[in-house]
Amino acid sequence: MSVVLLDTGPLVAFLNRRDDFHEWAKEQLDDVGPPLLTCEAVIAEACYLLRDLSGGSAAVLRMIEREQIASPFRVEDEAANVRKLLEKYASQPMDLADACLVRMSEQYSHPRLLTLDGDFRVYRRHGRQTIPLIIPEPV
Repeated sequence: MSVVLLDTGPLVAFLNRRDDFHEWAKEQLDDVGPPLLTCEAVIAEACYLLRDLSGGSAAVLRMIEREQIASPFRVEDEAANVRKLLEKYASQPMDLADACLVRMSEQYSHPRLLTLDGDFRVYRRHGRQTIPLIIPEPV
């Protein structure tokens, strides 16, 4: 069974019923068994983006408390690798959450990344390998 990594977009869409991708995100999270793995940068982004939604940030933390999502990644331990990814993809531009997720994808044999971000089609794990994505089909 492969590990599923969680990006900010699907997390926000899942918690915000007005998001265009809410139904898609809900279906995906229903199909994937917990915990989904993520990083603190994704959690921070999601809390920020949900700050105006009543209970939005608290809902993110509730998902952690319920062990629906887990954040085993420590940027302190991976700073050099994350920095190299940020430098390599500076023209994208890659943000911290994306770099952490790419690095996380390198730490598992068969990861899949749940995302709305098409930039992950460009990013490579271990330099050359594509990252298997769970992403909506282009409209």
